[in-house]
Amino acid sequence: MNGAMTSVRLSPELLKVAEIARRKKNERILALARYVDEGALARSLGRLKPTAAVGVDGVTVKQYEQNQEENLRALHGRMKAGKYRHQPIRRVYIPKENGTKRPIGISCVEDKVVQGAIADVLGAVYEQDFLECSYGFRPGRSAHDAMRAVDRAVMRGGVRWLLEADIVSFFDSVDRKALMEMLRGRIADESLMRLVGKCLHVGILDGEEYTTPSGGTGQGSALSPLLGNIYLHHVLDTWFENEIQPRLKGRAVLIRYADDFVIGFETEEDARRVYAVLPKRMARYSLKLHDEKTRLLDFRPPSGENGRRSTTFDFLGFTVHWQRTRGGGWRVACKTRRARLARTIKSVTEWCRRHRHLPVATQHKALMQKLTGHYNYFGVNGNDRPRVLLETTKRAWHKWLNRRSQRSRMSWERFNQMLKQYPLPNPRVCVQLWA
Repeated sequence: MNGAMTSVRLSPELLKVAEIARRKKNERILALARYVDEGALARSLGRLKPTAAVGVDGVTVKQYEQNQEENLRALHGRMKAGKYRHQPIRRVYIPKENGTKRPIGISCVEDKVVQGAIADVLGAVYEQDFLECSYGFRPGRSAHDAMRAVDRAVMRGGVRWLLEADIVSFFDSVDRKALMEMLRGRIADESLMRLVGKCLHVGILDGEEYTTPSGGTGQGSALSPLLGNIYLHHVLDTWFENEIQPRLKGRAVLIRYADDFVIGFETEEDARRVYAVLPKRMARYSLKLHDEKTRLLDFRPPSGENGRRSTTFDFLGFTVHWQRTRGGGWRVACKTRRARLARTIKSVTEWCRRHRHLPVATQHKALMQKLTGHYNYFGVNGNDRPRVLLETTKRAWHKWLNRRSQRSRMSWERFNQMLKQYPLPNPRVCVQLWA
């Protein structure tokens, strides 16, 4: 791993830790808890958004910052004395594309601060161990980089078969005991391990119901993405590189973003062998692949000669498909996944309905932010679906402005005049995924 990636956000002290971890690849590292000091806690607090959701204690980031120095000093004192206790996590639910709801845990500000500081220390170590196939929640890497890796694998890497995988409730299924054993393979500081344990073994407050789950890392925790990466680094990444690839006949590539991953193969035989053994590997670590969402597909270009049709697969909010080039050939392209687009349209429409009585300028500012945020991720070359979002947003905005008063109707002519004063941003290519 190059040094540029490990230098992101790291203090001079943690840069030294990263260098030690890089030089001592297979050794356990001592005396790491001392880096979770007041300075580390202050840096972690500084990264929290002022508008971050509050935990069970109701304390906001701004309130905590009013006595920041005193609060952090007291927090650090309790951590050194072994008296720090993680407060229960407040559980909320957010809708998923399939109509179900995803549970998210919201920690108190103080616990978020501790989680962030621990994540910095562990990240300094594990960034030296993580493999190139891992893209999620890592400095200098993004979902777009993972999509580019898919393009390289198919267009230049000889990939013709794809294993599209989905892990059922990954963050809730992590075996904590196995995770702690993995951490001890690299971390020799029990003080730091106890802090990690306190962030793992924490109760959940769901309305008025209090539970203490025996497994999982707690979605919503600042530490959870890194712990998830460490878990799958051992369960999947190193297993695939060290045990699977050497036994295959053709080329194969793993591309993982957090718990979302695809595996590409040059030959059908290799693909079917790994497809058969992967569920068994996952089961060893309390993980289960979703039966309906895990599949093996022939991803060769469409062919009129043998009647092979174009196949698609979903990855990171995109649908990856084959597209005709101007020269008559085929190349990989992607577009916004239909379910993701539908969810965004529904969200924007509902926002327009609920906030139709706000001043037009206020509504315009919010819609600008929503559209721009969508374009920043889905505005990739070859994807024309952001245009659909723009047009449906215009219709929804007009509909609910028209209904906010029985006396004064908003005709389309009047609405189009208003758009000249409050224009909505047109879709644009924000990210070049491929040439």
